[in-house]
Amino acid sequence: MAAIRSSSALLLGAAASRPALRTAVTSSTAAAVRGMAQVADAAQQTATSSEKPRLKTFQVYRWNPDKPTEKPRMQSYTLDLNKTGPMVLDALLRIKNELDPTLTFRRSCREGICGSCAMNINGTNTLACLCRIPKEDNSDVKIYPLPHTYVIKDLVPDLTHFYKQYKSIKPYLQRDTPAPDGKEYRQSKEDRKKLDGLYECILCACCSTSCPSYWWNSEEYLGPAILLQSYRWLADSRDERKAERKAALNNSMSLYRCHTILNCTRTCPKGLNPGLAIAQIKKELAF
Repeated sequence: MAAIRSSSALLLGAAASRPALRTAVTSSTAAAVRGMAQVADAAQQTATSSEKPRLKTFQVYRWNPDKPTEKPRMQSYTLDLNKTGPMVLDALLRIKNELDPTLTFRRSCREGICGSCAMNINGTNTLACLCRIPKEDNSDVKIYPLPHTYVIKDLVPDLTHFYKQYKSIKPYLQRDTPAPDGKEYRQSKEDRKKLDGLYECILCACCSTSCPSYWWNSEEYLGPAILLQSYRWLADSRDERKAERKAALNNSMSLYRCHTILNCTRTCPKGLNPGLAIAQIKKELAF
């Protein structure tokens, strides 16, 4: 019996000592991981500091409505590209966070989905989050708000009229016939495919503000973006207001100010073809 009690005591003692051993092992492992992380950070910092600075100058349009007597100007900021992300939006964020908190611009998703950061970069309307910083030359990057728009401040354009025009085309499904099953309006795969290249528009206004016809006739001409959205509903097999939609476009200004310059197609950051959509509308009205 004494032998049994002593062996039980040994087992219980071993079991009781295991958590302490595990804790000691875990602590030593964590310490080793922290040490390795510190070594890696030190190595990265050494590598970064040893790299030759790659300086890039960004000339940014500035205008403050609180100082209306001051004319718009271009302000220069110089950044080290080794410490900056690859996109123009990364540079703008770094300028605002580190150099000049008064710089104003719109941004949201950083994924080319919301269209908020639309601006004119080196002469091209595009999205700052999708535009890479040019690194192959030493020229400055020039950044302006979207052209031929009223500027609210710095790189923020006033798109009130643009969205008012979008509202005017009634961009939603219009029909009177209820769904056969009372749940959803179905369409064939072939009809659904007709919407490809139309529904992807994010209303960034890059195409419309690159169109000379829209510059001079924006009060009445709808512009490439809104006309592409109009055709998106004309092409939808589920919509039952095609006649009314066509009648609203069948005048000398809403549609026919387009002269097929195709600036809209060249500048679209989503790779869409508003010029083709406008041609399709003209074709439907003609035939």
